[in-house]
Amino acid sequence: MSLLLDGLAASSGIAIAPAYLLVGPDLSIKKQHIADKNHEVARLRDSFALTTKELQAIRQRAHQDLGHQAVAVVDAQLAMVNDPVLLTTIERLIDKHSYTAEWGVKLATDNYLALFARNNDDYLNSRILAVRDVYKRVISHLLGVKLPDPGALDHRAILVAPNITPTDMAQLDRRYVVGLVTDSGGRTSHFSIMSKTLALPVVVGTNTATKKIKNGDLLIVDGIHGKVIVNPTEQQLEHYRLLAGEFAREQQAWGALRDQHTVSQDGRKYEVAANVGALSDITVARDHGAEGIGLLRTEFLYMNQTELPSEEEQFKAYRQFVSGMDQQRVVARTLDIGGDKRLGMLKLPREENPYLGFRAIRIGLAEPTILRPQLRALLRASAYGRLAIMFPMIATPEEFTQAREMLDDEKRKLSRAGVAVADNIEVGMMLEVPSAAVMADVFAPDVDFFSIGSNDLIQYLFAADRGNSRVSYLYQELHPAVLRLVKRVIDAAHAEGKWVGMCGEMAGNPLATPLLTAMGLDEFSMNSSQILPIRSLISHLNNRQLQPLVHRALAAHSAREVEMLVKEYVPMLRKD
Repeated sequence: MSLLLDGLAASSGIAIAPAYLLVGPDLSIKKQHIADKNHEVARLRDSFALTTKELQAIRQRAHQDLGHQAVAVVDAQLAMVNDPVLLTTIERLIDKHSYTAEWGVKLATDNYLALFARNNDDYLNSRILAVRDVYKRVISHLLGVKLPDPGALDHRAILVAPNITPTDMAQLDRRYVVGLVTDSGGRTSHFSIMSKTLALPVVVGTNTATKKIKNGDLLIVDGIHGKVIVNPTEQQLEHYRLLAGEFAREQQAWGALRDQHTVSQDGRKYEVAANVGALSDITVARDHGAEGIGLLRTEFLYMNQTELPSEEEQFKAYRQFVSGMDQQRVVARTLDIGGDKRLGMLKLPREENPYLGFRAIRIGLAEPTILRPQLRALLRASAYGRLAIMFPMIATPEEFTQAREMLDDEKRKLSRAGVAVADNIEVGMMLEVPSAAVMADVFAPDVDFFSIGSNDLIQYLFAADRGNSRVSYLYQELHPAVLRLVKRVIDAAHAEGKWVGMCGEMAGNPLATPLLTAMGLDEFSMNSSQILPIRSLISHLNNRQLQPLVHRALAAHSAREVEMLVKEYVPMLRKD
């Protein structure tokens, strides 16, 4: 008898294959005392050394296959293993109480996790999985047991796991893994965002997959609708084989759009661009039909470094992005750290709520020795193509003015020094803070463009951490409150003749696309794997005919109501 599990669609596609459970061995330990403390300390240090070696190898694979986001999480784990304070803390527990190394590691880890829970700190909460991953690796070496290795899979299968960390993903063998299913996770979690890079069907947040699925069970993973079918009937198999065929034909049709412009049925042109964070992403973006780079995450130059990158290092990297896009626009975001992104070389204060704290442009304005070299490097790179620069986390007009003046000052200095700088650089801002969205009409005369960062804008609008599963239901891209704010921004920009883009997950949501196009969004920027499907959808839309949809959606009471309206007006989105 077949079983249906509901979850969240994190990456599109259909996969049919046996299940392979990625469930770890029993790592439970008991409180014990020992006589030879030196031996336990030696065991502890050996386990930390083995874990470091293991994570370094995983980091190398993550860098090649998944880009900077996965690398950043692995780096956080490496920093933890190499933290002398942590090691010293455990050694003191062994010395003072004659604990085993295992029990010392457990106590130290429990203290970390208790601290996270007490502080309700978004940054710390985002690292819970990293802490647990480090813990299980250290304990496995102490116990002499092997953790499940996704890379050991030697047959075609769908991985089923409680959650999948970037270290798990970096070990996947793409020859055999055809889909992913997890108990936990949300559509905007780091794993979900990174999974799109792998172009595999993924369903997250099923809650019970590892309890209901056994190794070898035949699975259908529907990454389009967020469903998993366990041991399907012949009728279900036939239905999904047909769906898979349709999806494959759709992908082939999307490929034909790669070298064309994105134009709606009623003749309005749009730009569909890529979010990138590593030099290797340029080729992927171009292969997927990107019409530019709508978000260049410059943080990749700062990750895993012991000191800040020099102006020259940054210039050489930015030049490759700008020249590599052949006069297509590259929108570079200045350094966006804080929140869930921290750098080892910058000793930022621990904050109770870092997402609302000292981050992004706030750091840049307070520490001009960080921002000015980056601005100079970007200005120099502008001579090699078409560059736009945007400042993240702007909350007040004064912040944008201060940042713009700093940019103009560096431009004058370069000009006086005879350094070539493009004269057509667009300067804009990320629109993530609700105060800025409300005052978009005040900002609009002074910016060249807005880029709506929907992920942060939505979580700030609903006061709900998008990484917290207890409140993830409030992350509602189609909610009328979100739509009203987005329309307000678009109208304010267009009144001043400025363009508006969007670079959050909402930009790649097909159910949001008809609303965004009809409201007049000019540019969509997303993970490369989403570009051609969204371009294809836009080509089938008639914005004049969708104006009643916009009016009804803005007057709706809920995201669910808006979703039903979109499907009513756009039949091609009514896939069952």
